[in-house]
Amino acid sequence: MAETEGISNAKSNWLRAAVLGANDGVVSVSSIIVGVAGATNNRGAIFTAGMAGLVAGAMSMAVGEYVSVSSQSDTEKAYIAAEKKRLAAHPEEEFEELVDMYKAKGMSAKTARIVAQELTDHDVIKAHLEVEFGIDEDDLNSPTHAAIASMSSFTVGGLVPLLAVLSVAGHTTRLVVTFVAVLIALTITGYASATVGGASRRRAILRVVLGGALAMAITYAIGHAFGTAIT
Repeated sequence: MAETEGISNAKSNWLRAAVLGANDGVVSVSSIIVGVAGATNNRGAIFTAGMAGLVAGAMSMAVGEYVSVSSQSDTEKAYIAAEKKRLAAHPEEEFEELVDMYKAKGMSAKTARIVAQELTDHDVIKAHLEVEFGIDEDDLNSPTHAAIASMSSFTVGGLVPLLAVLSVAGHTTRLVVTFVAVLIALTITGYASATVGGASRRRAILRVVLGGALAMAITYAIGHAFGTAIT
């Protein structure tokens, strides 16, 4: 059984946006920091690049999530408006369509008609929206909430490598501490994403940790290569 059972669709999506935002923050900012560190041991340059990546990434996450969820919300609202018009103009035809949908799900004709009638009597628009489109008029995603969740979580995730790289002296030690801090943070985000989605925690943790480690290794190698070449 998924551990998110009982959580509204909007809240579930909000949680997923927050977890993914944190994961992106950790990976993006750490990759920038490690990449720059591969080219230079100048602490100021590394911090400036990390801070720029943190701010730019947080703004990008907020705008992207707002646009994405707004588009989805607009589509869902259009479905709702169209369904209300059809119900007002052709209630009998819409009722029979609802019955047919329940029959298609495996119900007998008698049971499908009883269920359709009871749900119609309770909330006709909700009954049709749930079966036809899988949406709930009272549980639509909020673009603003999604944007804030993504921006805030990206910032929190991005602060992990940024604070880690500032916490110690010595170029090599700084890289090691940042690398370890990032892997710990990714383990937490992997665990959280699996918990929210009801998926395998071990698989999720392994996926994000390996992905983050690979991203840092590649950016460090590129930074070192270009830093050496340009110098």
